[in-house]
Amino acid sequence: MRKEKVRELTLESFARYGSFANMVNPQAEKLGAEPIEFYRDMVQLDMGSRTIASFSTCRVCRRPPVVDVTEFHNGTAEGVLPLDADILIHVGPATPVGEVPLDRIEIFRVPKGTFVSLHPGVWHHAPFAYNTDVANVLIVLPERTYAIDCHVTEIAEKDRIEIG
Repeated sequence: MRKEKVRELTLESFARYGSFANMVNPQAEKLGAEPIEFYRDMVQLDMGSRTIASFSTCRVCRRPPVVDVTEFHNGTAEGVLPLDADILIHVGPATPVGEVPLDRIEIFRVPKGTFVSLHPGVWHHAPFAYNTDVANVLIVLPERTYAIDCHVTEIAEKDRIEIG
């Protein structure tokens, strides 16, 4: 099992996987001034050919910090927004089906209130709660993606990645 350090999100370090923006304390172009400020078009989420976005909650409890399963979606991006706690996510670049890029998996800390848009094909899976027992995470995907475009791979024990 190899160990992978947690990285902080930066535009440069995360660009190959997608984009992100702090939705709670935005540093972006805005329309209006106090008491109403509208920060527009901060992150885009490619829904592919499907037009209905579905908003789901993924509640993650503290568990061993080991990447033992990963997945990707061919036809859509995925939106991830930690609502009440920081989380850790693993990501890997898109590859042909069945070729998990184990040596290129990276771990990022996503601060609560930061929306992450993962490109189609990027390897990922459920986040890890970070410095808390439970984290609630908003997941945005086209309706029923989990049933029709979710390619899940369990990682062999010898190839699993310990987060450290």
